Amino acid sequence: MSLEQDLLEQRLKRIGDLKALGFRPYGARFDFTHTIPQILSEYGSKTSDQLAPRVDVRVCGRIQTLRRMGKAGFAHLAQNGERLQIYVKKDAVSGRDFALYELLDLGDIIGAEGYLFRTRTGELTVHVERLEHLAKTLLSMPEKWHGLEDVEMRYRQRYLDLIANPEVRRVFETRGRIISSLRRQLEQRGFLEVETPMMQPLYGGAAARPFITHHNTLDVDLYLRIAPELYLKRLVVGGLERVYEINRNFRNEGISTQHNPEFTMLEFYQAYTDYRGLMDLSEELLRQTALDAAGTTVAEFEGHRIDFAGVRRLSLREAVIEYWKDGPRPSMEQLADAEWLKWRSTKGTPGEAVLDLFERYAEAELIQPTIIYDYPVETSPLSKSKPDEPGYVERFEIYAAGMEIGNAYTELNDPQEQRRRFEMQLRMREKGDEEAHQMDEDFLRALCYGMPPTSGEGIGIDRLAMILTGSRSIRDVILFPLLRPEEAIGLAERLRSLDAV
Repeated sequence: MSLEQDLLEQRLKRIGDLKALGFRPYGARFDFTHTIPQILSEYGSKTSDQLAPRVDVRVCGRIQTLRRMGKAGFAHLAQNGERLQIYVKKDAVSGRDFALYELLDLGDIIGAEGYLFRTRTGELTVHVERLEHLAKTLLSMPEKWHGLEDVEMRYRQRYLDLIANPEVRRVFETRGRIISSLRRQLEQRGFLEVETPMMQPLYGGAAARPFITHHNTLDVDLYLRIAPELYLKRLVVGGLERVYEINRNFRNEGISTQHNPEFTMLEFYQAYTDYRGLMDLSEELLRQTALDAAGTTVAEFEGHRIDFAGVRRLSLREAVIEYWKDGPRPSMEQLADAEWLKWRSTKGTPGEAVLDLFERYAEAELIQPTIIYDYPVETSPLSKSKPDEPGYVERFEIYAAGMEIGNAYTELNDPQEQRRRFEMQLRMREKGDEEAHQMDEDFLRALCYGMPPTSGEGIGIDRLAMILTGSRSIRDVILFPLLRPEEAIGLAERLRSLDAV
């Protein structure tokens, strides 16, 4: 018998022992007076004298440490990322409750009633007068509560990761504050939060491959959305002039430290402005979000101090020139020369070649928050062209830590030009570009009713959370990232063993 199986049998036996004492191994409601963080906040700085007359408390939590010493003992309860010591003395509790204390295992969840005092070492502690059992753990906790270092296990069993690694909880608390801050800032500016379909008969709004599903009753294939853009713009046509959605998107693409097939974006649209108006708004949103989520505009990320107090602005072509690493820097004229670009890039069109050069030479160098603006029309089928340069569009992307965290543009609202753009995308698809945009006749029909001058933007919540928490992988800021299925045989045998015992 393995050690793990032996421990499982011991804990299952203790369930019988708990029942014999009159306790429910999986208990019921427990009315606490304080959470552990509340006790530490309110009483953590008080001296022994200041804890008199006695402060009665009822607390609950998961057992993090156990130290038995004959007729007395200590334990630490963990709750909401904090821990508090309890002291159980045989003479201070009933015989039944002390017998319960002796049956407890690391990881069990209990309730304790008593009063606060300070031990000889000065640690704030609950002197227990009554115990309740709330939930029994059957499997072993990570050793010493900080031994869960296997990366795949951390992602696959996020519940254990949260139990064992308090810093993981803080990452997701920060992520929650990021979303709350963005939501509050937009609503203060008159934006309305909406919901759009996650299953769509046509996918669009981004250059990406979709996931495909099937509706049995309608007998039609549907696509998990790659972006909510075309639906949000339909709402602008309908008169909802400031709308936003915090949305889950699904893209059937590779997995890396910056990519997960399922991810979260904030996408918002504002009528009667353009991409330069959203540049100003983006700077305000990012600066305030950093302050709200982390308490500072400066984030530490992979050895860099990234400051969201200000955002630099460069055109796409200026960035290529500034970060060029292959001989003399090119000129603006060369970046407009189709022959020169053909010599430097294998991409099909001059615009695609310029973007290729940017991605090769400049993107990874954009550590501090930077807005890169004016993109080639071939790579931006939904953006409005620059009036003085129709080969480029009024689009910008936001970069920080060498990765894109936002994308925005002045929306194309001319239905005839939008049809020509879709047709251009169809030709690109015929040449093998699987991510080229599809024709969307219903969206074109909506534009025919007139969409006001509008600008829209998407901000990647996951990547922003990576930077503001100093997380190296996108999987560290997604509670349940996509993983290969667990080895089915080993998992099934382990679960069946619970029933067998």
